[in-house]
Amino acid sequence: MTFISLVAALLLEQWRPLRSGNRLYGVFARYVNTIAQNFNAGQYRHGVISWLLAVVPVALATLIAYWLLHRVSGVLALAWNIAVLYLALGFRQFSHFYTDVATALRGNDLARAREVLSLWRGEPAHELTSGEAARVAIELGLMRSHRHVFGVMAWFVLLGPAGAIAYRLAALLNDRWGAARDAETAAFGAFAARAFEVIDWLPVRLTALGFAVVGDFTGAVECWREQAKSWRVRGQGIVLAAAAGALGVKLGGVLHQHGGIEYRPQLGELGGDEVDVDYMQVAVGLIWRALVLWMFLILLGTIARSF
Repeated sequence: MTFISLVAALLLEQWRPLRSGNRLYGVFARYVNTIAQNFNAGQYRHGVISWLLAVVPVALATLIAYWLLHRVSGVLALAWNIAVLYLALGFRQFSHFYTDVATALRGNDLARAREVLSLWRGEPAHELTSGEAARVAIELGLMRSHRHVFGVMAWFVLLGPAGAIAYRLAALLNDRWGAARDAETAAFGAFAARAFEVIDWLPVRLTALGFAVVGDFTGAVECWREQAKSWRVRGQGIVLAAAAGALGVKLGGVLHQHGGIEYRPQLGELGGDEVDVDYMQVAVGLIWRALVLWMFLILLGTIARSF
């Protein structure tokens, strides 16, 4: 059932993708905003209570619904799995941004590429050079593929639909609450950030390992081991360092933005290639090969359990 659910959900998501601003996400956003308005008094414990109220009831309801449907019919339980995965997965929620950036850069329309990147990442990108725009797009694409695909798949395999939906909700709360910078909101969102770090510990390493296996394994492992810890968010560093090594390119590094130069750790081998728009398609190939590898291993596991 696990393999069939994933295949069906991935195909459905490719055929009729959900946009990030769809109604269900809107309902959840209003729900968590209401929780924050009522419980955010600037203290850590309020963030713990709010996170539990946002995640646990939804995950528990998902689990109960699966259990009830499974008692009635295996087909209904399968349909429920597919529906939950369809909501939790999101290849197409970010791929249109990635494609638009690549199309603009190939057409030498740097202004359009900057505009799309600004919309995608939620901060200005009007100072980025062409190479920097391609590099940022690849970094975003790699991290979004982890958050929207591989992380969800990992927890679905481990805990079923409740695990998949809990992972996506935890990721959303990390972005909404855990990334806050002002002192009052930072204390409230600290638990959301820490909880997602724990929940994402295994998925980031599985994603990085997948990139290593389908790319340059030695380069990926060396970059992962030596460079991931230098990145501000360790989980992101693991994924990006492994991907840079697997692709044989340089990620991270300096960016022209915020009226100056932002210095970020360099990821990838010293002799790695500088990223340009052509490498955007190479990075897509890495993601798809990793997905095929995951699905193959899940199929083998499904077959093994049937005996």
